[in-house]
Amino acid sequence: MPQTQIACPRCRQMITAQVEQLFDVTADPAAKQRLLGKVSNYARCPYCKFEGPLATPIVYHDNEKELLLTYFPPELGLPVNEQEKLIGPLISQVMNRLPPEKRKAYLLRPQSFLTYQSMVEKILEKDGITKEMLDEQQKRVSLIQRLLEASSADVRTAIIKENSTLLDETFFALYNRLIDVALQAGQQSTVQAMAALQEELLEHSDYGRKVREQMGELEAAVKTLQQAGQTLTREKLLDLFLEAPTEARLKALVSLTRNGLDYSFFQILTERIDRARGQERARLEDLRTKLLEYTNQIDKAIEDQMKQADKLIEDILAAPDIVQAAVQNLAAFQSDLTLQVLETKLQQASRKQDTARMQKLQQLVSVLQQASTPPEVALINELLDAADDETVLAHKLQQHQSELSEELNSMIAGLMNQVEQQAAQDPNAREVLKRLETLYRALLKRSMQKNLAK
Repeated sequence: MPQTQIACPRCRQMITAQVEQLFDVTADPAAKQRLLGKVSNYARCPYCKFEGPLATPIVYHDNEKELLLTYFPPELGLPVNEQEKLIGPLISQVMNRLPPEKRKAYLLRPQSFLTYQSMVEKILEKDGITKEMLDEQQKRVSLIQRLLEASSADVRTAIIKENSTLLDETFFALYNRLIDVALQAGQQSTVQAMAALQEELLEHSDYGRKVREQMGELEAAVKTLQQAGQTLTREKLLDLFLEAPTEARLKALVSLTRNGLDYSFFQILTERIDRARGQERARLEDLRTKLLEYTNQIDKAIEDQMKQADKLIEDILAAPDIVQAAVQNLAAFQSDLTLQVLETKLQQASRKQDTARMQKLQQLVSVLQQASTPPEVALINELLDAADDETVLAHKLQQHQSELSEELNSMIAGLMNQVEQQAAQDPNAREVLKRLETLYRALLKRSMQKNLAK
């Protein structure tokens, strides 16, 4: 969404914010996250440090959950007829977007809310999130705010110890989500402050120390597997499980070697149980029970993550602006699992020759590629595409004049050396080398002209 220049509600300095009035989840699934995640209609002032919601009229629509909600900030002080003039066209826009078969009775009875919070609670209630659950979450949000505003490390440590019961798995999951929201909103200073605070939370809270211990066990498990090297067999893997000094180490090893715990592995374990007697047999049987439990937990977690990834991708493909929806959810594609689901969808669309779906998926892939490509590499690729035509190349170089540097020249020279080694056997590499040489000569020529002009 475009940024808007507004006056800070506190100090009146001009700041940028993302302002929206219509959140139509049916037409734009990402709209809900923008509203609830304080991405839209939320002010963050770099001058007076004010943070808070903006007094903006809102229409929220979700056809699937039969929600049509309106909120008009009382501080605007407009009479009801003026409010209707502002909100009426937004409701009409919602109606016009829906096909006739989806226009239900709820659209004739929009629910109005006197407070922004009550509207949010209604949205979350439809998601199965109760008032009690919200109160618990608000306690954790308030605690995070207190910690971020604390004047010193000693004060933060005292707050952490006083609120140890709130610092649980739910707290840390919420904390990580808030970091993701800050990242998506481009709030780098907030992200840095939260990252620094996270270290203190891990160090001074009981749950944090438990998480840190698990991380240590995971590192130890990685080291154990590295020492086993390429000679790791199922029999040796079983021995590693038996030698695990703690339950946490065993869990860590299982999480790293899940693919190796197949039918053949459990057959080996069962055969060893059949040969054992007494305490050794009981020990092996106990291990088998634990391994089955841990692998089932991992498989269930992966299944849930894949379902979430599937829904995310489908929501992006259903959005009216796929590029915008993809940009707003870039953080989710840092997961290999999400990328794996995307790859599967591409293969399925290709097999079915579903051209329309392939085009949508390619739009998403293009956004991900651009986000993961360093700017220098993207520039070199763009210039190489123009290297066949000197006029086009000259125009491109003029366009990117401020980005041309000695470092870029060095990168291209390094690429030429790499490609030159492949060119003897690969005709494609020879063609790339030719383009690189053309580009390099053009860059050197511009560099010399620039130096002579000084």
